[in-house]
Amino acid sequence: MVKLNRIYTRTGDDGTTALVRGPRRTKFDLRVEAYGTVDEANATIGLARIHTGSMPKIDMILSRIQNDLFDVGSDLATPGDDEADAPYPSLRIRPVQTEFLEKQIDQYNADLEPLKSFILPGGTALSAALHLARTVTRRAERITVELMAAEPETSPETVKYLNRLSDLLFVLARVANNNGVKDVLWVPGGNGDVKKGG
Repeated sequence: MVKLNRIYTRTGDDGTTALVRGPRRTKFDLRVEAYGTVDEANATIGLARIHTGSMPKIDMILSRIQNDLFDVGSDLATPGDDEADAPYPSLRIRPVQTEFLEKQIDQYNADLEPLKSFILPGGTALSAALHLARTVTRRAERITVELMAAEPETSPETVKYLNRLSDLLFVLARVANNNGVKDVLWVPGGNGDVKKGG
């Protein structure tokens, strides 16, 4: 259990931060960037939940995801394998958590019409907020993939979870747009036709 009784410690004033174990890292370290961006994605999901009043099932899903993202962050903040004499195992994101996202994608996507164009973020406030969360999640995924290339011991399940999460947020954004009825579609070159004054 985490116990926080001091908000500032001054230990980071030198530009470093502590991981769950191991030496301190600079605050611009790739691993710190990865779990920091996961935290940012979590915050954007929190903002999206402001708009879920009429969709309690989606709110429950997002609530569960917010908790899981803390697990992802803890996983990323804990490099390497556990020592043989470790008093307790490190917290890791589990396949069952990724599988939960896949089940939600399959369930909610089943009622959506196939897309004929890419979607512009917009429509309802909830949909736009979920698209924002999706893009931040994609950035977290890209950084985590880069981290895996630099530090191969990074848990591959973190990348899988973030990948599925961005897909689910896309699907839920369409659901929030009246199951896609209010989706704003991209019109390729729609503003670049000189004859139309573009």
